[in-house]
Amino acid sequence: MKILVIEDEPEMQQNMVQSLKQEQYLVETAATFDEALEKISLYGYDCILLDITLPGGSGLQLLEELKNQQKTEGVIIVSAKDSLDDRITGLELGADDYLPKPFHMAELHARVKSVLRRRKFDGSNLHQLQNLQIDLDKHLVWVNGQELVLNRKEFDILLYLVTNKDRLVSKTALAEHVWGDYIDQADNYEFIYSQIKNLRKKLKDHAAQVEIQAIYGIGYKLVTP
Repeated sequence: MKILVIEDEPEMQQNMVQSLKQEQYLVETAATFDEALEKISLYGYDCILLDITLPGGSGLQLLEELKNQQKTEGVIIVSAKDSLDDRITGLELGADDYLPKPFHMAELHARVKSVLRRRKFDGSNLHQLQNLQIDLDKHLVWVNGQELVLNRKEFDILLYLVTNKDRLVSKTALAEHVWGDYIDQADNYEFIYSQIKNLRKKLKDHAAQVEIQAIYGIGYKLVTP
């Protein structure tokens, strides 16, 4: 899962990033209003952790922009401004939750997982698709009750395709979601092809009732034959 941390205080941002990465999230950051606006306009995220007070603007303005762009990211406001008006305004603008500073990282993790479950999987930690079962918290996959051993990128690719079942996912969108915005520096997508190839083979060897279809020159689609 891909998370954007919008936080201008360096130590807080670093602590949040390190803690989230330990939970196997792909984490990107923004420290100013303009930087955050650019990222939410160019890229997609599963969850955004949003500070209200930012250099150059307000996090509430970013919420308005997400709404204007019809973005579907889960948003948790993480801010020291704990006024009732801020909470109400943030929730009315589409935020999913409000976590006042200071907080324990364990609570942050719980809030993030809750938002992701609600947004992606109807509140459940386990997702079932045909004979494929995915545990979001433990990063485990089973086919017919037998564990399917995947590396982290294979798991991330599979989860992203499952959440976009029957939809065409472009190579660019897949690369940005699984590898982050530094994918812009890549010369080609050969690294994606190898991960997809290995993942397709593992699914086939375990007789999974899902299939990753390649749409030549465009991207991939997960279907149930």
